[in-house]
Amino acid sequence: MESVSKRILPQHQRRFLPTDERKLGFGDIFSDHMFKMDFHDGQWRNPRIEPYAALSISPAAMSLHYGQLIFEGMKCFRRQDGRLALFRPEANFKRFANSSHQLCIPQIDQELALAALKELLFVDQDWVPHTPGTSLYIRPFIVATEPHLGVRPANEYMFMIITGPVAAYYTEGFAPIAIYVEPHYSRAVPGGLGEVKAAANYAASLFAAEEAHKKGFSQLLWLDPCQHKYVEEVGSMNMFFVIGDELVTSPLAGTVLPGITRDSVVTIARDWGLKVSERPLAIDEILAAKKSGELKEAFGSGTAAVISPVGRLHYNGQDIVVGEGGIGPITQKMYDEIIGIQYGTRPDKYGWVVLV
Repeated sequence: MESVSKRILPQHQRRFLPTDERKLGFGDIFSDHMFKMDFHDGQWRNPRIEPYAALSISPAAMSLHYGQLIFEGMKCFRRQDGRLALFRPEANFKRFANSSHQLCIPQIDQELALAALKELLFVDQDWVPHTPGTSLYIRPFIVATEPHLGVRPANEYMFMIITGPVAAYYTEGFAPIAIYVEPHYSRAVPGGLGEVKAAANYAASLFAAEEAHKKGFSQLLWLDPCQHKYVEEVGSMNMFFVIGDELVTSPLAGTVLPGITRDSVVTIARDWGLKVSERPLAIDEILAAKKSGELKEAFGSGTAAVISPVGRLHYNGQDIVVGEGGIGPITQKMYDEIIGIQYGTRPDKYGWVVLV
């Protein structure tokens, strides 16, 4: 396979850079360039960096009809010394490979993918914002492009990386959010795609999420699809509860995404000496913990929001205030630690940071 560095186009376009980074929002602004590579005749070919532009694909492209589309999400941070840093990108591309396998998509060489990302960041480094709390969001994805109507894996694909500057994922910023506990709809089932980042997963979550938003909630908490009894994920985040002296999160049993931030939280918490349990957690146990005063904190974890404190749950007509409804000490400490590692203000003893 060709080296990506030999395929960078010499002409670099320059578009308008945001001047007020406090108004970036999330997911609406995109950088000057994108990385592309094509799969046909059994090989990934022609790695290149091009100006960001609309795609031209066939109306019969198989991804449009059969959902062969996977993606990842990661961030690039500008540190106080001006250096650019990625947080655990190898883990993202490893998960990307697993998603490819699950959807019968040819895998990308993980080292090439990381090299391509670094080249893209070098070209568009001016787009990495400077304001604390901002970053450059990175979206690698693969889409089936073969024009064919018939249910089978495609023979042609496009791998792309696009980026864009972002602020906080939630408009509330780092503040407690209210979550609706979904008692009826299901996000994923055992043996399905719940543990991979496939577009189909997110499409399946939209209806219930919109219903929760109409009720005034920022996100919804999914319960298991079989009994609607055990906690799984919160929207696009993994979920943690502090019950007594125990930090509890759902096990990775096929229906929960193995989040990179989730793994970071578990690793850090255990290093702090906390009791961390990856076990089934029934919503009834949460109700009982609230009644006994043992429900201390709750927070979600994910690339976009990093750590998102939860102040209130709503389940079957009743509100469950978590702790005192504010940001708990473990939640705050975890947020500060991960953000500190990402921005370089705290030591990275785990070797998670990759400088660009």
